[in-house]
Amino acid sequence: MQVWSNEALWLPVTAAIAVQLYKFLFEWILRRDFDLRVLARSGGMPSSHSAMVISLVSAVGHRSGTNSDAFALAVIFAVIVMYDATGVRQAAGKQAKVLNQIIRELFTGQPVSDVELKELIGHTLMEVIVGAMIGAGYTFIWYALFPV
Repeated sequence: MQVWSNEALWLPVTAAIAVQLYKFLFEWILRRDFDLRVLARSGGMPSSHSAMVISLVSAVGHRSGTNSDAFALAVIFAVIVMYDATGVRQAAGKQAKVLNQIIRELFTGQPVSDVELKELIGHTLMEVIVGAMIGAGYTFIWYALFPV
């Protein structure tokens, strides 16, 4: 199957997985919190979404050239994903935090719902930048070690 040899597909996926594993190990080792849900949780340092899309941009640029239509699509896609992570999703997380606080204060002893809204769903600009640097570095190192 040719899909297994498509580096522009699996390099970004493995970059995101590596970042999520890092977050899990960080929580487990430094905070002594063994929580497998960290592997699927959004938000936090660094951004696995940013690592994934910038790894994609780097792989497509390397394979197809920076003047290709595929590279242009990858860049536009990456900008949208990273903007969403720092803008829309971070704002939604802040709103969830405020709503959870309002519900706790107004309905003390009488919960409206037993499910709180997710508060950590977005990223700070620094989390996105670090994730992007990891994604680019991961892909550049791969191609340095295994040139096509």
